[in-house]
Amino acid sequence: MRASERITEEVTAWQGVEAGPGSRGEFAFKVGSREIGHLHGDYAAHFGFPKQVWRELFEQGRIDYHPVFPGRPGFGARRIETDDDVDDVIALMRLNYERVVARHGFPTVTARRL
Repeated sequence: MRASERITEEVTAWQGVEAGPGSRGEFAFKVGSREIGHLHGDYAAHFGFPKQVWRELFEQGRIDYHPVFPGRPGFGARRIETDDDVDDVIALMRLNYERVVARHGFPTVTARRL
């Protein structure tokens, strides 16, 4: 199974998570309207974290600067090269997922009009 498939299978199993293509070529994972992270193929994952959380993850070597925002804490990137990287990408998305759900709850489902 490819890295992106494994990550997608795991993350979309969490309550309230939806996934799909974004507007910039990424494959995004969202809880309601809030993105918890996105993938660029099988090679990179990007995240947004509160600055203190970002600093801790950066100091632990789990993320690096986002290539679009070099030197700017808050936006993180993680290369995906090994199974351990896949596991950590899932863990990083879970960290964001838990933050979003704790703060905003699960998205409500509304009936669609036909």
